[in-house]
Amino acid sequence: MKAPTARPVRVLYIGGLGRSGSTLLDRMLGQLPGFFSAGEVREVWQRGVRENRLCGCGTPFRECEVWARVGRAAFGGWDRIDVDEVMKLARNVDRHSRFPLLLFPQAWPPFAANLRRYVTLLTSLYRAIRDVTESQTIIDSSKTPSSAFVLRRVPDVDLSAVHLIRDSRAVAYRWTKKVRRPDTRGRVVDPHRYAPWRVALRWVMRNTMMEILGRTSVPGVRVLHENLVTSPRPELERILAVLRESVQPEDLAFVSNAQVVLGTNHTVMGSPLRLVTGPVKLGLDEQWKTAFGRGPRRMVTALTRPLLRRYGYR
Repeated sequence: MKAPTARPVRVLYIGGLGRSGSTLLDRMLGQLPGFFSAGEVREVWQRGVRENRLCGCGTPFRECEVWARVGRAAFGGWDRIDVDEVMKLARNVDRHSRFPLLLFPQAWPPFAANLRRYVTLLTSLYRAIRDVTESQTIIDSSKTPSSAFVLRRVPDVDLSAVHLIRDSRAVAYRWTKKVRRPDTRGRVVDPHRYAPWRVALRWVMRNTMMEILGRTSVPGVRVLHENLVTSPRPELERILAVLRESVQPEDLAFVSNAQVVLGTNHTVMGSPLRLVTGPVKLGLDEQWKTAFGRGPRRMVTALTRPLLRRYGYR
């Protein structure tokens, strides 16, 4: 009989741009049998190991029993890795500016060597997450397309992707608002805010990169945020169909068109929703239609118009 780590590690990657509901989707999928909500795995090194931010369960990362066991299984303990070296390696490899090299790493041997080193670390990490949690599918909601293209290079990872999309005007408006992160013990952190024009360009870039990922060998499905929060069950069933997973009606009892009931999780980074348990109301947030200034809204529309039309937005 094969050892547990001999089988591929199945990873479902949620890609797109922040403020599109990736944490919600991650948490919803994590309620299903055999699925583990890992949150933004690319942030393990900085937000987890270095900053020791709260795990989704409310415990500091290095004190969380699940992540402590993952660290021991992967590296003999988180203190056994040189975080500065790993983060430097990640910055050299997992960046959108390296996108052409992620497609053709052999074009620059030094990059290919760094990619192999980083892939070795990720192989140990994802294997450990799978084995410690005894899950069939790891949900990684890191969102950044570059991370998905890195995961394509991990031989032990059986990768599938959800291309999560939200109306660019809604996303740009949300990035102008303060969304405080209550996951740092002793202080409250305000994440970055971005100008609407910058969000529009990032929206185009990231969605284009996810489109390219969909043209590779990675199976995937496109999900609109607006559909997810108004008809969640059909959207979850579409995602499961890509994974060739079938669920029983009782497995989806936690979700209705009006709300989702969330349990404890062990996500690394994400929106403040990852620290919430219990009933969460679902529905469209269309505040941007009245609160977003006419000038910025028109500019975002103009910059993103081709993809807005492609995805069916007016």
